[in-house]
Amino acid sequence: MKFTASQIAGILEGDLEGNPDIAVDKLAKIEEGEHGSLTFLANPKYTPYIYTTKSSITIVNRDFVAEHNLSTTLIKVDDAYESFSKLLSYYDQVKSNKTGIEDPSFIDKTATYGENCYIGAFSYIGENSKLGNNVKIYPNAFVGDNVILGDNVIVFAGGKIHSDSIIGNNCVIHSGAIVGSDGFGFAPNANGEFNKIPQTGNVILEDNVDVGAGTTIDRATLGSTILRKGVKLDNQIQIAHNVEIGEHTVIAAQSGVAGSAKIGKHCMIGGQVGIVGHITIGDNVRIQAQSGIGRNIKSGEIIQGSPALTYGDYNKSYVHFKNLPKIINRINELEKKIGRE
Repeated sequence: MKFTASQIAGILEGDLEGNPDIAVDKLAKIEEGEHGSLTFLANPKYTPYIYTTKSSITIVNRDFVAEHNLSTTLIKVDDAYESFSKLLSYYDQVKSNKTGIEDPSFIDKTATYGENCYIGAFSYIGENSKLGNNVKIYPNAFVGDNVILGDNVIVFAGGKIHSDSIIGNNCVIHSGAIVGSDGFGFAPNANGEFNKIPQTGNVILEDNVDVGAGTTIDRATLGSTILRKGVKLDNQIQIAHNVEIGEHTVIAAQSGVAGSAKIGKHCMIGGQVGIVGHITIGDNVRIQAQSGIGRNIKSGEIIQGSPALTYGDYNKSYVHFKNLPKIINRINELEKKIGRE
């Protein structure tokens, strides 16, 4: 799929300097660009590469002034990085704009779907499920009974959405992700065995939620597991039953949130973080990677360590931890000295 410089300038509302008819069909880093590729310059330290790049088109900020001759066509915009991201989104939409129903696929006769939907081969749509407009269900995906998908939802290949789940508008479920699997609910009996507790609730994803590849979100035991609007989950994350995550919170890969934990709005949670169940984390909390959270966290705190401390306390403690062998030696020497006296 090729785009000309004039087409790209139109999409980005940018100013064109160079050949309006030159076309590109691939993307490249500015230092690795070749003929037929599109790149961008946003970080000043990469400026020398604009004079040597072989990319056909380069997106730059409006205040860029060339000090030497250029072989690349320029598109000047207010923010080169933001415009390049916008172009990537546009390209992704064009590339994935599939419609129609492929064979073989199964759609229950009681299921409904809106306009411009795509249902890929070997996918399954269960009883009484409702799919909105512009929904994309890629091959080998599963949508269970009584599921509601809003407009512009994408379920990539191998994604699974189990029964009674409610998915808002503009949500993305990446490959291998599972929404609505049973929560980890077992109760010990008198013989020391564990009996399964039926998980009768569901999962609710509000609008604009992204669920990364291989991530699992368990259905509630009772009620709902809820991800509020704008939540973004990375790959390989575990969200347990009855968890609630506030608006626009982001969680990085390999993190786990245990049952009934409540996480506030606009939090940033690093990779491999573990959060115990039945605690409350406030709004605008920052949790550093590999931290272990075993207590309630107030809004605005920055946390690190396992068990986690406030960020400042952790750094102060770590200074002493690094010096611990020296401190022990000094204590031993003092004890010997006191013993001699």
